[in-house]
Amino acid sequence: MSNSNLSPLILVDGSSYLFRAYHVPYLQALSTADGQPTGAITGVLNMIKSLEKDYPGGNVVVVFDAKGKTFRNDMYPEYKANRPPMPDDLRTQIAPLHEIIEAMGLPLLVIEGVEADDVIGTLAKQACDAGIETVISTGDKDMAQLVSANVRLINTMTNVEMDEAGVIEKFGVRPDQIIDYLALMGDKVDNIPGVNKCGPKTAVKWLLEHGTIEQVMANADSVKGKIGEHLRAALDHLPLSYDLATIKLDVKLEQQVQELLPTKPNKDKLIELYSKFELRRLLADINKDETGSEQSSHKEQDSDSVEEVTFDDVDVEYDVVLDQASFDKWLDKLKKAEYFSFDTETTSVDYMQAELVGLSFAVETGKAAYVPVAHDYLGAPTQLSRDFVLSALKPLLEDETLAKVGQHLKYDANVLSHYDIKLRGVAFDTMLESYCLNSVATRHNMDALADKYLGYKTVKFDDIAGKGKKQLTFNQIEIEKAGHYAAEDADITLRLHEAIYGKLKKSSAQLSVYEDIELPLMPVLSRMEQGGVLIDSDMLAEQSQLIGSRLAELEIEAHNIAGKSFNLSSPKQLQEILFEELKIPVIKKTPKGAPSTAEEVLQELALDYPLPKVILEHRGLSKLKSTYTDKLPLLVQPKTGRVHTSYHQAVAATGRLSSTDPNLQNIPIRSEEGRKIRNAFIAPEQYKIVAIDYSQIELRIMAHLSNDPGLVSAFSEGKDVHSATAAEIFGVTVDEVTSDQRRSAKAINFGLIYGMSAFGLSKQIGVGRNQAQAYMDKYFERYPGVLTYMEETREKANEQGYVETLYGRRLYLPDIKARNQARKKAAERAAINAPMQGTAADIIKKAMLAVDSWISQQSNDHVKMTMQVHDELIFEIHQDHVDEITKQLVEIMNNAVDLNVPLIAEAGVGDNWEQAH
Repeated sequence: MSNSNLSPLILVDGSSYLFRAYHVPYLQALSTADGQPTGAITGVLNMIKSLEKDYPGGNVVVVFDAKGKTFRNDMYPEYKANRPPMPDDLRTQIAPLHEIIEAMGLPLLVIEGVEADDVIGTLAKQACDAGIETVISTGDKDMAQLVSANVRLINTMTNVEMDEAGVIEKFGVRPDQIIDYLALMGDKVDNIPGVNKCGPKTAVKWLLEHGTIEQVMANADSVKGKIGEHLRAALDHLPLSYDLATIKLDVKLEQQVQELLPTKPNKDKLIELYSKFELRRLLADINKDETGSEQSSHKEQDSDSVEEVTFDDVDVEYDVVLDQASFDKWLDKLKKAEYFSFDTETTSVDYMQAELVGLSFAVETGKAAYVPVAHDYLGAPTQLSRDFVLSALKPLLEDETLAKVGQHLKYDANVLSHYDIKLRGVAFDTMLESYCLNSVATRHNMDALADKYLGYKTVKFDDIAGKGKKQLTFNQIEIEKAGHYAAEDADITLRLHEAIYGKLKKSSAQLSVYEDIELPLMPVLSRMEQGGVLIDSDMLAEQSQLIGSRLAELEIEAHNIAGKSFNLSSPKQLQEILFEELKIPVIKKTPKGAPSTAEEVLQELALDYPLPKVILEHRGLSKLKSTYTDKLPLLVQPKTGRVHTSYHQAVAATGRLSSTDPNLQNIPIRSEEGRKIRNAFIAPEQYKIVAIDYSQIELRIMAHLSNDPGLVSAFSEGKDVHSATAAEIFGVTVDEVTSDQRRSAKAINFGLIYGMSAFGLSKQIGVGRNQAQAYMDKYFERYPGVLTYMEETREKANEQGYVETLYGRRLYLPDIKARNQARKKAAERAAINAPMQGTAADIIKKAMLAVDSWISQQSNDHVKMTMQVHDELIFEIHQDHVDEITKQLVEIMNNAVDLNVPLIAEAGVGDNWEQAH
């Protein structure tokens, strides 16, 4: 019997949702500006938020699998032996997710030696015994064995609940027969041996006939045919399969279920974490909770939000075009339209792999069409041929004078390029319009934009394609469903343009960033993506082998230092070794009070103790191996023999470009092993790699923005600015500056740009806090213009709620008016740094536009721009023309913009990217 006086228990299978969220295509694209993946984090947190909303007053407990083997491996060493290792970009999201959940005040359980299923089963059993209603949030079918009168399942990703009747309806057997059912079928993913060729129908048939697996086994001789032979062959291992499939209900836990209660959320910590991992919607929710509405510190920022609009009373006409007469009518509409929106539907989000399935168009609000060309499911209606449709559309899509509107049209341009269509006449891109209007107001995908600017909930791809392993590709979706979805995309894109562009035009500076930088950059990036880069896979394989050997050595070294074997990747085991056995002092604790083994902690401990130093090297090499040396060769496209990254214009709030698959911006260069990665980026035969980067660009921008005479003079006269700063601070001549003094001055020059405090500077250069403050005071005394600029910028940011780059890119600071001082200070530091970073981003983009324009005027293939990384552009240049072309490129980059200090671009040449440095 349920005890209605007790709050329901909501048990969250965190590991199940972690993997499912990781494989959601739109979540896979999420990452921070510096490349930290956040899609799985976002997916799991959204699921938890949904549960909290659906079950107000419920006690939510989140359970994850622990690292390492479990008791099932002891029972059967081959258990889960076939599972591939966890992807590195998923692994890096686990610790941040755990930290956020703990800051939310939710009980978090990670128990070694068992699986999350067993912990959930134990808690469900305890709750059931106490009469507590229990809801298990999971997508794992194994959990169906736990369903009872007091326990039900909820799949939060599909919103499907399952009670006892639901289990019978879905599986055909009762909850108490689920273990028998699983054991008979076995599980290839978990490597549980079952009965060969026994699928769900056979398992259900046997259990309906005999009731239990024991009775099925007892009557094995009566089962005829080949399946009977398979059953009899499986009799010896079926008891093991049953035990492996059984969820443990008696895990020893430190707290009983009644003690696992939520605590008050740590809002300051959540704000810190949401900011760090750029979870803007969650950050906005906290602001909303604190103030009663989302914070807005400027009237124009308020104008980005609109009253909720619904389209319930708007008549929509979405056509599916299957015959030539209808197609000709739409072709005529497109030719006569002032502008039209269009979208492609394809088989993949990877533009190099994608095949065109259909195109959609809209010429006015509520009227759109979908032209399918490659739906090939059984029973699909006859469609116009892809060749015919593209042949008819090619003149329109390549016509500069016909204005096109789209959402993330760079992707569509890349796809169309495979069919010999060069997309021209792109007048508006709603993703870039939104990004230039307010980079932090929302994510910039169509669904998020429709929600924010139109108050409209779009049809999601999952709604028509399903989820997970069974998700259909677009060519497999019924044309009727696909038609509405695709036509809506074109229609909503048109509406978004009309909603956002009017706001963007209110600021001539923001409009200029859009029209003069971001929009013209899109085809430049598209050409770079399509061109790709050449890598030496054999070199990377050799490096992977060497790193693997070094990792094995480090593991042995760590074990020798510790005096015992342990899992170097286990924070708990590392805590025990460092702080209990080796008695190393604890310098920081986790929110739950355990000694921290975070990277910054290990870096500090590594100064005095050998084991943390070994662990840090092991972590760094392990990430290098999984992310680059192992992965890069897998990204080589068979069609081209090259690696094709994806550049993202609308991710980093400051305007910086980011990239994925591979993440070029995040290739480590501080270690020798990291630099070797760049050795594998090679020039084609008869070509050289040329890398050209801006020298000290952000310091030069600071000199320009502050107009400080000392800094301007140092750069204008070509002085070493760090030595010049050291001479000013330490009261010596430039010739007398020591290397240590220059190093300190460099730390101050760059530290102040990033808002570094005296405490942070003291740690970086190894002096006392008072001494560091004295250095900073002397710096501002010598460079008063910098101090004035910083003070005026903070003041302006507080007044306006945003800062701007030199070229008008607006960078909103939602926390600048925050009551919480830590958040406010962080926003003020960002106010100082963002104009520098943003202006540097604008400059490199302007340089790319100038360089691309010059290259396009050359009537040869002697030079190709292949990559953009931070403040650097990388080229492939024919060996016979390296000197002349490099000189011209340096000149173009030096003169890309006018500052009151010179821009200096420095070039390097080599057979690979590293040599070019």
